[in-house]
Amino acid sequence: MEPQFTIKWIPTEKLNSILPLAYILNRETIPMDVLQARLNEMIPMGYKCIGVYDQEELIGICGVWVLNKLYSGKHVEPDNVIISPQYQGKGIGELMLNFLNDYAKEIGCDRAEVNCYAKNVRGKKFWENQGYEALGIHLIKIY
Repeated sequence: MEPQFTIKWIPTEKLNSILPLAYILNRETIPMDVLQARLNEMIPMGYKCIGVYDQEELIGICGVWVLNKLYSGKHVEPDNVIISPQYQGKGIGELMLNFLNDYAKEIGCDRAEVNCYAKNVRGKKFWENQGYEALGIHLIKIY
């Protein structure tokens, strides 16, 4: 029998549960205490997160920002998107994004925007398969 997955918003008080998956997403290069401190600062800024569960186990996350920019209007930005490695390739990411897209339309968003690591070939292909197109280049300067 195929497993049944549950997709729902992770309550604010349980957002720490995303940290192990965020650690994997960031190639295990950002220490957990740094991720925790950053998450603590993100929550008051409106950060939300969708969780995918297999029974009680959190197997996928999609952080969500609702933003409004001059060039794009009101939109959602999926952030920190990952499915546990053993669950990848099973269509779970698409289910999670369908949940996000329904939410975005419900709250009156015009579009969605995403950032993807330049060397993440599988991630880039995933986003393109979901209908995302490259509009520009995301640049970063580290102080």
